[in-house]
Amino acid sequence: MHLTNVDKFATIATVIRNTRSIQWMKAARKDLEDFPQGARDDLLDALTAVAEGGHPSIAKPLTGLGSGVMELALRHRGDAFRVVYALQIGADIWVIHAFQKKSKSGIATPRQEIDVVRDRLKRLKEIVR
Repeated sequence: MHLTNVDKFATIATVIRNTRSIQWMKAARKDLEDFPQGARDDLLDALTAVAEGGHPSIAKPLTGLGSGVMELALRHRGDAFRVVYALQIGADIWVIHAFQKKSKSGIATPRQEIDVVRDRLKRLKEIVR
């Protein structure tokens, strides 16, 4: 069998990539599905980059919730969309929460959303570990 250059590249890329699985809390997946298509696509691209070991420019640590809890912060057509995920719960990347930020508190994540993340993290840790 003779491999073309494209076949060789695809084979090498598959071997080199060491992607982690992305797991979703059901409510986070449902919330993300309600986002506009463009925002949803950009956030899914960023999550794919994370799964492949990258660090998207829209990712930042979400402080106060333990190490490995990150937030994707996206501006899309004048609106702000957020996805919160955890890197250090088992081997997978867990998407914990997705929401449209409507707070008037500048760039800070609203307290109500932090509380949702904290509750879901607690439940997830109980289930996974």
